Amino acid sequence: MNQKLPPLKLLHTSDWHIGRTLYGRKRYEEFEAFLTWLAETIQQNEIDALLVAGDVFDTSAPSNRAQELYYRFLCRVAASSCRHVVVVAGNHDSPSFLNAPKELLKALDVHVVGSSTESPEDEVLVLRNEQDVPELIVCAVPYLRDRDIRVAEAGESVEDKERKLIEGIRTHYAAVAALAEQKREELGADIPIVGTGHLFTAGGQTVDGDGVRELYVGSLAHVTAGIFPGCFNYLALGHLHVPQKVNGSETIRYSGSPLPMGFGEAKQQKSVCQVEFHSTAASIQLIDIPVFQKLERVKGDWEGISNRIIELSATDSQGWLEVIYDGTEVIGDLRERLEAAISGTQMEILRIKNNRIIERVLRQIHEEETLDDLNVNDVFERCLAVHDVSEEQRPELLRAYQETVSSLYEDDMQAE
Repeated sequence: MNQKLPPLKLLHTSDWHIGRTLYGRKRYEEFEAFLTWLAETIQQNEIDALLVAGDVFDTSAPSNRAQELYYRFLCRVAASSCRHVVVVAGNHDSPSFLNAPKELLKALDVHVVGSSTESPEDEVLVLRNEQDVPELIVCAVPYLRDRDIRVAEAGESVEDKERKLIEGIRTHYAAVAALAEQKREELGADIPIVGTGHLFTAGGQTVDGDGVRELYVGSLAHVTAGIFPGCFNYLALGHLHVPQKVNGSETIRYSGSPLPMGFGEAKQQKSVCQVEFHSTAASIQLIDIPVFQKLERVKGDWEGISNRIIELSATDSQGWLEVIYDGTEVIGDLRERLEAAISGTQMEILRIKNNRIIERVLRQIHEEETLDDLNVNDVFERCLAVHDVSEEQRPELLRAYQETVSSLYEDDMQAE
């Protein structure tokens, strides 16, 4: 073996979703504040390598402002003590968009893997220190799209599809891990192997309204921890927004999203994972992310809501509020009352949900419901009901619709 290397510090983050809005409100100031904090944290903690496990952007066609924040951050980190940045694509990202500046970014030691290819070589990165000594191997596996890992066949059942998806993911990870082990053996170096992934593991925690969508529509395809090769000294996952271990493992983790993606995440402590390697042994520490924009879900009857708003205004809160009224009294002028309650404060109400009105009036016509309350399947099922499609026909139509939606999600709008 080569000479013993000093400890290596790695930072794992994911699911930035730069450009995401919240009920119409743009959040660029929050994204900028987070990226500034992250760059400062990398410098202060003397981080050697940064891993971003997918969903850098919220859409496949990010705005100019979103792109500016991303590239400015990469330039700042490249000029810091951090030697390596590895970015893999998530299901929200455009593979071709992320890959476009790949060769240019490589000059800054920023390694981008936008999509899987037929060659595992493209995903196995041997990263070297200033003395050109190998110090880390990263199996940079991006979000594996359905078409990358499964050949569709006419007439296959949901169970067949799910089995082939799981097997495709397992085979892909086995191939990159085997190559990584081979490279480590050839190097004769006792260095860690780190994997990445953007997927949904069985038992993973989600929160209502967090925007986490099923990856393979029409199939759960939630992988178990046992699918991952044992040679990974740490596995940096993305896709789920709640920070969590997988199957209780210290070294298989979701870092979670750095910003709350919806009001359901308002009370959640966001964090990034700092992993310190002594040879191949990993110790993990969570670093809490500050709150850059306070979100608050206020729920109850009118007295409870009113009292909570008074409490918040007494603290000079600048929070964004979601108000859910579920009192017994029917209040027709709820919005006007709420606007009066926050008048003169720095708070802003982004969403009002009047459950009492919904119960009384919307059983049939759903007038007060907004698209924010429905997912794509709900909308389609409402259409089937409106057009009196028979119950016998609905499952097959819904399945065909889900397949269409899945292909739309997976189409890369940036590709030629």
